Amino acid sequence: MKVAAVQFAPVFKDVAQNTQTAIDTLHRLGEEGVDLAVFPEAYLTGYCFSSREEATEAAISVDDKAIVALRDSCATSGMSAIIGFAESEGDRVYNSAIVISGGAVLGVYRKTHLPFLGLDRYAEPGSELPLFDIKGAKVAVGICYDVRIPEVSRCYALSGADIICIPTNWPESAEKSSDLVCPTRAIENHVFIIAADRVGEEGGYRFVGRSKVIDPLGNVLASADHDEEAIVIAEIDPSSARDKTIVKRAGEYELPLFDSRNPALYSRIASK
Repeated sequence: MKVAAVQFAPVFKDVAQNTQTAIDTLHRLGEEGVDLAVFPEAYLTGYCFSSREEATEAAISVDDKAIVALRDSCATSGMSAIIGFAESEGDRVYNSAIVISGGAVLGVYRKTHLPFLGLDRYAEPGSELPLFDIKGAKVAVGICYDVRIPEVSRCYALSGADIICIPTNWPESAEKSSDLVCPTRAIENHVFIIAADRVGEEGGYRFVGRSKVIDPLGNVLASADHDEEAIVIAEIDPSSARDKTIVKRAGEYELPLFDSRNPALYSRIASK
């Protein structure tokens, strides 16, 4: 499976321009044989809103013409894509990512853990951790700050996720989320991580890039510079994430990551 993390600088509140750039990118990646592309958090709409009114005005629904155009583009290019946007549903706003494959919208992931920053100050938290079937792989989504909450990735791994995709907007000072947290989540859950950050400036914040594809052993398969637009591409085998026993030396040195768990000890995790 060939995957890509798209590290671009979206145009704030210009859904039409961001959608067209995504469509052009999907067609190009499709021609290069890429199966799945992950775009940054809030890519279609922008993130650094200064008021609830501004966020509500910029948000789009899952039925918006932009989503329809992206779905059609994926159908034409044979691509699957995960793309962040501010989602409107009635009078509510969510920090969401649309999941598209085979010319169909498979669903939407809504960010479940919200820091006090940008869009997240006005968004409702999501309430589900869904898995999506994409070209034979079990794919999960966690948006930006979600990766800082270890239970999110662990729940996904226990549910059978092969790949956890992280659309993100990491501002300056969040470099360790890319350099330390993402590899740690990959190692401790034996899953692939695809982290797609943005670059450029928005609302007085500068974003750090550092997009990565990480394998289940924590190895960085491909990465981008911190301050330039780029597309990070890597070949992965999702099935290699499914055996949770790490064999260093058969019969002598083995790490049964999940079989050695003792859930009876962990009740404190589920309480505040």
